[in-house]
Amino acid sequence: MTMTPDRIAAARAAHPLAFRAALPVRLRRWALWTLFAGLFLYCLWAFNFAPARIWTGILRFGDVLGFMFPPHVWKSWAAFAPILEGLGETLSMAFLGTLLGAIVAFPLSFLGAKNINRLSPLRLGVRRGYDIIRAFETLILALIFIRAFGLGPLPGILAIAVSEIGTFSKLFSEAIENTSDKPVEGVRAAGGSRLQQIRYGTMPQVMPVILSVLLYNFESNVRSGTILGIVGAGGIGFLLSDRISAYRWDEAWSIIFLIIAMVYVIDYLSGLIRSRIIGRHEGTR
Repeated sequence: MTMTPDRIAAARAAHPLAFRAALPVRLRRWALWTLFAGLFLYCLWAFNFAPARIWTGILRFGDVLGFMFPPHVWKSWAAFAPILEGLGETLSMAFLGTLLGAIVAFPLSFLGAKNINRLSPLRLGVRRGYDIIRAFETLILALIFIRAFGLGPLPGILAIAVSEIGTFSKLFSEAIENTSDKPVEGVRAAGGSRLQQIRYGTMPQVMPVILSVLLYNFESNVRSGTILGIVGAGGIGFLLSDRISAYRWDEAWSIIFLIIAMVYVIDYLSGLIRSRIIGRHEGTR
């Protein structure tokens, strides 16, 4: 007999208890929802999410927005040149940090890929190394490197690079593991060595993913470079922090607008590169 939606609805109406979850399952669900609601309410209480405080904050935020308008317009090149220099420093920090992180992470990713590295202890040890590196937030790394190398863009570059080593290594290794074995088997059947199997069987599949990850993280690191500048790593973030500390909100908003515009341009160009490169790879399959 074919079960139709009408028959299922009729059976559910005739025997509702048969369609209910078992009692242990319902108890677990109630316990989890109770725990979630209790944790949510505790967080609201512990962090003082009082309606009066929220309303006061909204009013103050409105005052800050009022100070930001109209935006500041630089009327001389001497005044605007430091802003462009700060934007260039932030862009350079993101580019160099992303590039250095990718250069180190690329070979490490093969050691963490199951279909490349068959030695389980070594592979698991490398993967735990990824986790250790990713446990350190970029801002914490920047503060450490600032203590070691002093103020300026260099600590920001190193912080981004070290942070991206863990991120890139994990993402690259997962991309390598998700490749198909058929091209590799074809190269092996033709007499190719292990390196040739990786070069001609695995790499063409994984390179579009690696490129996409690199472009996205570069865009993300431009934003991270702004935050790093606030703690002393140079770039536009330092100038933004200086303007906010001096209550020059109109100039701060203009700098924020320039940061948004720079990120938008980078995102647009990254999209063009991804569509051209990845589309070309897909067209050759």
